Amino acid sequence: MKKFICILLTFLLFVPFVPLDINAEQLEQPDVELWNAITPLKTTVTFLNVGAHPDDERSDFLAYLSRGLGVKTASLIANRGEGGQNEIGNELGNALGIIRTREMIEAAKITGVKAYHLSETTSDPIYDYGFEKTPEETLKKWGEQLTYGRLIKFIRTYQPDIVMPSFRNVNSEHGHHRAMTILSERAFKDAANPNVFPEQLKEGLKPWQIKKFYLPAYSKEDATTSIEIGMYDPIYGMTYPQLGEQSRYMHKSQGMGRDIPAEPRQIYLELVHSSVDDKGKNDLFAGIPYNFKEWSELLPKTANDLKVHLTHLQQELDSIVAAYPDRHTVFNKSQKALKDVRNIQRKIRNSKLNENIKNDLLHKLSIKEEQLQVVSFVSSSIKVKATAASNILTKGQQTTVSVEIKNNGKEKINHLDVSLIVPDGWKVTSHSKHLTLFPGKTINKEFTVVVPENAEYYHAYKDPVIRAKIQFEANGTKTEQIQELEGTIAVLPDISLTLDPENIVVNTADIQDEIPVTVKVKNYYEGRLNASVSLKIPKGWTVSPHQTNVTLDKKMDEKKVTFTLVPPRDIQDGKFDIEAIASVKGKLYNSTIQEINYDHIGTFYYQYPSNIHGVAFELLKPDDLKIGYIESGFDKVADYLINVGFNITKLTSEDLATGDLSQYDTIITGIRAYLSRDDLYKYNDRLLEYVKNGGHLVVQYHKPSDRWNPLKTAPYKLVIGDPSIRWRVTDENAKVTITQPDSPLFHYPNEIKDSDWNNWVQERGLYFPMEWDSRFETYVSMADPNENPFESGILIAKYGKGTYAYTSLVFYRQIQNQVPGGYRIFTNLISYGKSQK
Repeated sequence: MKKFICILLTFLLFVPFVPLDINAEQLEQPDVELWNAITPLKTTVTFLNVGAHPDDERSDFLAYLSRGLGVKTASLIANRGEGGQNEIGNELGNALGIIRTREMIEAAKITGVKAYHLSETTSDPIYDYGFEKTPEETLKKWGEQLTYGRLIKFIRTYQPDIVMPSFRNVNSEHGHHRAMTILSERAFKDAANPNVFPEQLKEGLKPWQIKKFYLPAYSKEDATTSIEIGMYDPIYGMTYPQLGEQSRYMHKSQGMGRDIPAEPRQIYLELVHSSVDDKGKNDLFAGIPYNFKEWSELLPKTANDLKVHLTHLQQELDSIVAAYPDRHTVFNKSQKALKDVRNIQRKIRNSKLNENIKNDLLHKLSIKEEQLQVVSFVSSSIKVKATAASNILTKGQQTTVSVEIKNNGKEKINHLDVSLIVPDGWKVTSHSKHLTLFPGKTINKEFTVVVPENAEYYHAYKDPVIRAKIQFEANGTKTEQIQELEGTIAVLPDISLTLDPENIVVNTADIQDEIPVTVKVKNYYEGRLNASVSLKIPKGWTVSPHQTNVTLDKKMDEKKVTFTLVPPRDIQDGKFDIEAIASVKGKLYNSTIQEINYDHIGTFYYQYPSNIHGVAFELLKPDDLKIGYIESGFDKVADYLINVGFNITKLTSEDLATGDLSQYDTIITGIRAYLSRDDLYKYNDRLLEYVKNGGHLVVQYHKPSDRWNPLKTAPYKLVIGDPSIRWRVTDENAKVTITQPDSPLFHYPNEIKDSDWNNWVQERGLYFPMEWDSRFETYVSMADPNENPFESGILIAKYGKGTYAYTSLVFYRQIQNQVPGGYRIFTNLISYGKSQK
């Protein structure tokens, strides 16, 4: 009871920390949309949070700044998260980057933050290639000049008053994080230096002096500023940290988001650089003009007229906030303020103010102009719904776009103009002008759009190709809003070719007589398509049939055609490619369109060449090895092993619960399977019994948080390294020492050589165990440069009549990227039980 009373008193202490402009009426049914629009009118401050990967944003603090104070807030992220893991599907690489980009955009909508990336395209040089321990290696791989140039350009464009990286430059941090912190701090001076990337100034940008540069502090003792952000906000019905967690739930591919209590929370910051006079104060905004009234105080007496205008403008903005939740009053006041902002902009352009102050003020006013237009649209209660007759378009296609505008407000909307924004070269019927929309009425306008033959294909990181623009005039000033169409509008090739398998391994120890290849042919064209499909093969190969004709009657139809490949009997070790080509009406198509669809982000597409990547090498394997594979959904190892001839059964929940596990020589768990498979977690005792009775179990790596019990999951104590950031070998070329060279693990069925550790991708291993029972034996040792080696990359213990193996080596990346040594070593590992009998 005492604990409950303490919690209640603590909560009540923080309830008063609510936006002061809120009255009792709004507490019942807050107008969240309107509040989100008007809150930014309170301040002119801009804030930039810098990170390396999607999810690096400081969500709790950003929610407080943006939703609580109205600060214009952005997250600038270096890459797209392509090198991470996927907890909701099997997309990796660029496809995963698209997912994580969209997740960050959706997360930012909740906190009112705008998300930006330095990476501009798929496979951009600024790529997430996996964990890196040093910033020097990060910038070497990204290209330091390229990365820094893009960062400076963004700062000069966004013009933040305050910059704060999410992480400090310390050894315990990810090298990508450290690199962005180093560059951000360097930019404090360089963004203002016209001699740094001077070509940007020729493009119209101007030097920009950041006013304050902060780093997150570890504790109150290390901080120069502490901020309480745990206040309850009645508009959102939660605290700002809770709101931040709501946004983090959108990072589903990373398993982010958690439920947290409403309680006090302090943010600690260290002021590292400042270009303003804070007059001895240590609060976040000290020395930075907070609103236009404070800006007016910086102007010289000779600009008294402007001082009066700016002071009056802030009074207008404050009165708009105070009018909440009265949409009618907010609308009229915002239109008046918008007109005044434009008048003040003209006066400042013609003034003799210091150029730096002039540029600052014009930038702040342009932000307010944009924000006021949002306020006007929201408070007008106009609802716009824009849809295309087809969201998938092809070159030369004609489609219809419908724009529905409904007036749910009390104001008559005059001089309403509706138009479409499309790329150059697209044809659109003329837009509708000078319409009148009465309260309660709806206007529907249709546009015919023709996609040119030279249109660019869709790219997930580019702006939408069709948007609706709505303009109206009220109180003597014009307002416009850009509205995206519902769903993703994508210009795609007429036809998509998806190959199965995506990769081929030719085992030179047992060359396949035939290799079947299936091509899924999908029609994106609006109508019937006749296609001739063929495979372009390497010299010495044969294919049957040489080509096959496919008829797809309508859009979105798809059919599968099968080819049989025969590799040459004298094939040499090495890589090769096989290309699928479709001929349609004299045009050739050779693209795969990967459709990415999740409820929390929507539908997006990734286009890449329709190629099979192949590799030939020797792989010895026991012919009678029978394997059960427990898929996690996070890897495709089972499919890749099946494709090279392994006898694999994918185990179901029923198999784990009641099936005869003794029929399998080896059972393998996918990476992190204890997280994704409730049945595995539930029936783990049956797996241990399987080992005890003579089976061989191979468990691929897990995080310590993946429902891994150090004392129960494995037959003996096995503690996964924590914090996991330290228990990994990120150098894919790190030297590997075999500590038991005579073990069958390195001789059966393949003779493992030093070359089998060559050409690995991304890293050697993750989440190495940091403690294990003495009954586990170790077999390999490896380390990143200048670090102590890990010996727990492969652990094997006898348990009863069988053997239990745990590996933290990233075999799944090697197998899915066709690294021969990855196949051979993993084959030996899963055959180890055979070698013991």
